[in-house]
Amino acid sequence: MAAMAPRVRFLPSERSVTLEPGDTLLDAARKAGLPIAGACGAEGLCGRCGLLIVRGAETLPPESDQEARAKRRNRVEGELRLACRVVPAHDLDVTARYW
Repeated sequence: MAAMAPRVRFLPSERSVTLEPGDTLLDAARKAGLPIAGACGAEGLCGRCGLLIVRGAETLPPESDQEARAKRRNRVEGELRLACRVVPAHDLDVTARYW
């Protein structure tokens, strides 16, 4: 039996999208029609696309070295994950401070 595609729910809008294989949280936010900050073209450099994982964070892989460096360099809060670097394999609920 094939695994179900993960869904991302965006709070507080309650919009949700089903991900395609390889989709990042940035792709999901765009599919949901939500504004998401970014200045580096999804290269994991600017740190502007930080999202708070409200539910499901334990299912994500740890931050890559690149994500951790970008967060430190750009003073991104530790609990945020860079949407352009995270490829969910399980359902998540997320939010951004500016939604």
